[in-house]
Amino acid sequence: MTAFTATVEVRLKRGVLDPEAETTARALERLGFELEELRSADRFEVDIDAESADAARERATEMAERLLANPTIHDYEVGVEERRA
Repeated sequence: MTAFTATVEVRLKRGVLDPEAETTARALERLGFELEELRSADRFEVDIDAESADAARERATEMAERLLANPTIHDYEVGVEERRA
């Protein structure tokens, strides 16, 4: 087994209301920042022992599909890196 860290980034799909991003965007604009769009996201880091990076990615994807993301309103991305001691 090898130690991996899987990163799952979950964000609302385009077109789904994102009140957190809207509030933050307004605050940034009041501070003088110009922006075209802002979207919020949640990032989960999961330490996994697996036979391979592909196996770790499969486990993290299953976690995203079953709990971390709602596929009706969320998009998600899974990344995997080998953990260094």
